[in-house]
Amino acid sequence: MDVQLQELIDKIKKDGVGAAEASAQAIIEDAEKRAEAIIAEAENKALESEKKAKAESERFEKSSIDAISQAARNVLISFRDSILAQVAAIIKQDATSALSSDILKAIIPELIKRILASEDAATLSVLLSPKDLAAVQSSLVSSLKAEIDKGLVLTSSDSISAGFRIGIKDGKAYYDFSPESIASLFSAYLNPRVSKILKDAAQAEAK
Repeated sequence: MDVQLQELIDKIKKDGVGAAEASAQAIIEDAEKRAEAIIAEAENKALESEKKAKAESERFEKSSIDAISQAARNVLISFRDSILAQVAAIIKQDATSALSSDILKAIIPELIKRILASEDAATLSVLLSPKDLAAVQSSLVSSLKAEIDKGLVLTSSDSISAGFRIGIKDGKAYYDFSPESIASLFSAYLNPRVSKILKDAAQAEAK
C-alpha cells in the first residue's frame, strides 16, 4: 500500500476517533449539568416542601393551642357565671327574708328622713309591693305623718315583689332597695373578685 494512502487512512481514523471522543465528552458534560440542575431543583423543592410542612405544623399547633385556650376560658367564664348566679340567688333570697315588714317599718322612715336633707317631702314617693304596703302602711303613716302631710306619698306597685323603692316624683332618680337590686349590687361587687379567684386558681394549676 502506498505510504501516503496509509497516512491518510491513519489520519482519518485519528480525526474520527478524536471527534467521537469530543462529542462523547460534550454529551457527558451536558448530561452532568442537566443532572446537577435536576438534583438542585429536587433539593429546592424538597426544602420548600419541608418549610411548608413545618409552617403548616406550626400553624396547626398554634391553632390547637388557641382552641384549647379558648375552651379553657369558656369553661372558666361559664363556671364564674354559674357561681355568680348562685350567689345572686342566695343574696336575693336572703334579702327577701331580711326585708320583713318589721325591718321595713324601721328603715323606711330612717331613709326618708336622710333623703329629706336634700329633697322636699312633696317630691318623694315610697313604692312597696301591695302585700308589704298592706302590712306596714299604718305604721309608716304614723311614723311619717309630718312628711305625709307635706306631700310624701306611700303607694304600691306590682313591679315590686319585695323590698321597696323611694322615688323622686319627677322621675329624675330613685333609690332601689328591692332584693333584685341588692343582689345586683353584690354581684357587681363580687364579679371582679370571683374572676380574680378563678384566674389565680388557673395560674396556680398551670405551674
